[in-house]
Amino acid sequence: MKGPLFYAKILLFGEYGIIKDSKGLAIPFSSYKGALKSAQNLTGEAKKSNQSLANFYTYLVNLNSEIVSFDLTALKSDIDNGMYFDSSIPQGYGVGSSGALVASIYDKYANDKITVLENLTRDKLLILKQIFSLMESFFHGKSSGLDPLNSYLSLPILINSKEHIEPAGIPSQKEGKGAVFLLDSEQIGETEPMVNIFMNKMKNEGFRKMISEEFATHTDACIEDFLQGNIKSLFGNVKKLSKVVLTNFKPMIPKAFHKVWEKGIQTNDYYLKLCGSGGGGYILGFTEDYEKAKISLKDYKLELVYRF
Repeated sequence: MKGPLFYAKILLFGEYGIIKDSKGLAIPFSSYKGALKSAQNLTGEAKKSNQSLANFYTYLVNLNSEIVSFDLTALKSDIDNGMYFDSSIPQGYGVGSSGALVASIYDKYANDKITVLENLTRDKLLILKQIFSLMESFFHGKSSGLDPLNSYLSLPILINSKEHIEPAGIPSQKEGKGAVFLLDSEQIGETEPMVNIFMNKMKNEGFRKMISEEFATHTDACIEDFLQGNIKSLFGNVKKLSKVVLTNFKPMIPKAFHKVWEKGIQTNDYYLKLCGSGGGGYILGFTEDYEKAKISLKDYKLELVYRF
């Protein structure tokens, strides 16, 4: 048995903001992927994954949802016969490892599933997002459902608000100097504690004001610029966003990277922002000159995502 491939995702803009209903833009990232497979004698990671699927199965049995049901008999049988999720997507890195797994289980075992080939109306996208939110909550405590949605559709997704999401056309890559890249913090990030920190901060009126007046405004401007291909304006807005995040989201930025973050803002060689919930994993970088950024960040592992 070998299932279809499901890709990692990168939330280019909108981390934390989408929890509070501001815009977001997510793109599939095909460098990392996963698929359901099965083997007779499981060891190591495959064995761990099989055990995790068994726990996920128990969760799905008790889901009792009106919007989705699964062929649980087939799922149980496949898990008993050595099914696991074979994935190159790093866990705890903010690129959607559980999202790809959820998408693959829905694809194979959901009854009356909404397929990628049908006309994806706004209503169908919202139903899919709700289903994925329910499923992925097993892994994160609370999930928006966006990671699995992105992985399942393999399309860029524009989040206008919780109730309004749509596939987005992003400008095709150019062979320019500019780039979006991943910077490896070489630390694992845990989603749930980071989201809890954010939720506690949201109890503070000043923080709420900053989210709606600064963070959301800069995020929306970045998304607009990116989709329209306004590169000059985009970097100005990404710099503003990077500053706001450094000032207000310090707990989500690994300590070792506070100075690196600041250096980018001061030199304009690159600008950093959170990739996913932060706390470790990848940090997302934007630069107008990738070669210059590579020299500036020569002590770190970088990975190219998109060229301008």
